[in-house]
Amino acid sequence: MLNPLLVLLAAILWGMTGTAQTFLDQGISPLAVATVRSAIGGGLLLAITISLRKINFLNWSWKWTILAAISIALFQGLFFSSIRLTGVAIGTVATIGSAPVFSGVLEWIIWKTRPTVVWGLATLMTIIGCLLLFMNNGDETVHSDGFGLALCAGLSFAFYTNISKKLMAQEDALPAVAMTFSLCTIFLLPFSLENGVAWLGNIHNLWTMLFMGIMCTSVAYLLFLNGLQKISSSTAVTLSLAEPLTAAILGVFLVGEQLSILSWLGVAMLLGGIVVLTIGGRKKRKP
Repeated sequence: MLNPLLVLLAAILWGMTGTAQTFLDQGISPLAVATVRSAIGGGLLLAITISLRKINFLNWSWKWTILAAISIALFQGLFFSSIRLTGVAIGTVATIGSAPVFSGVLEWIIWKTRPTVVWGLATLMTIIGCLLLFMNNGDETVHSDGFGLALCAGLSFAFYTNISKKLMAQEDALPAVAMTFSLCTIFLLPFSLENGVAWLGNIHNLWTMLFMGIMCTSVAYLLFLNGLQKISSSTAVTLSLAEPLTAAILGVFLVGEQLSILSWLGVAMLLGGIVVLTIGGRKKRKP
């Protein structure tokens, strides 16, 4: 029961990212935000890891770490770019909604593990919940390129989750997150230099990025990888659908957004899918 809860807590922290970004100045490049967020999150954990001597660079699992860093860098770049083109609602639903499907297929291919009926039911419920939640913003125009980028982002996150499963079989969570996001920063850096970092001179921007880097990256991905150790990749990605649920609830109570009846039904479907997956998976693990 603890492992699914760790993944849920990670998803809740990820869901705070959208609300946190509303405190940033307008016009800041999404890639610059992703780069600084990764640098803060990865750099902090890397410093802690090195000080605790929990990493051996000579015998490190470089192959899986580099693949994980590339996939999470692609995820952030594609996701933030899709949101810029097609809007937050469509970009989030397309990305987070497609990721469990991609993850189930990849898990079948990589791990030779066929998705369970419980996972299929929970995933269907949560995807329907995402769609109903999105209907609150149905006036947004679907940008085909942005929608395509969102699907690619979902595939990248599914890759990251399955690759991290391989990485976690060989390394501890703390150094794994530290190395992954430090490399992710290096990969993103060439694409985010045009804006510079002068915008961090604004105290609101600085505190927002510290929150996003420490809580929404360092802490969130530590929780996610610890939870991932004893549950399947497809289950972890489906539980991650708590992210748009958190974003919607924060939007209502902190930003003052209004949800329609259909959107509240979507919230209920999302919660139902998460409960089915958590309780169903727990019953299955009992003798």
